Amino acid sequence: MLPLVGELLTGVFGQRGLVGSVTDILKGAGVLKDPEMELKVQQALMDYEVKIRTVDLAPLLGQIDINKEEAKHESLFVAGWRPGIGWTCGLALFYHYLAQPIAVFVIAVMHWTPPAPIPTFDMGSLMTILLGMLGLGGLRSYEKLKGVNTNR
Repeated sequence: MLPLVGELLTGVFGQRGLVGSVTDILKGAGVLKDPEMELKVQQALMDYEVKIRTVDLAPLLGQIDINKEEAKHESLFVAGWRPGIGWTCGLALFYHYLAQPIAVFVIAVMHWTPPAPIPTFDMGSLMTILLGMLGLGGLRSYEKLKGVNTNR
């Protein structure tokens, strides 16, 4: 996913980008006749595009720094929230596909009447979280293939 400004620049100026499109417009209007002036305009436009893309990326880079610091932390309450979500999703998946159906089967076979209905839940919400976590796990597998060190 491109950051917002990157999408905007591509959407407005197409594949030629800001530099190519504005240069073409100025050439077509007869403003850029001198090749030296054209190079100066292109350089100024490139500098401007780099600045606005840098501003657009700043929040993402800040979040990466926050994630790195969280991962270094000794406390499980800070560094362990991602594994905690993973374990919670794993337990919920176990309950939904194994424990709950087996409990329903045993209750039916034994002709028991449970004191309360056996709880069920919306798997759509769980799968959204779980598939997101598995996607992150896939990224970690890629890191392992590339030899990224995880010893802290």
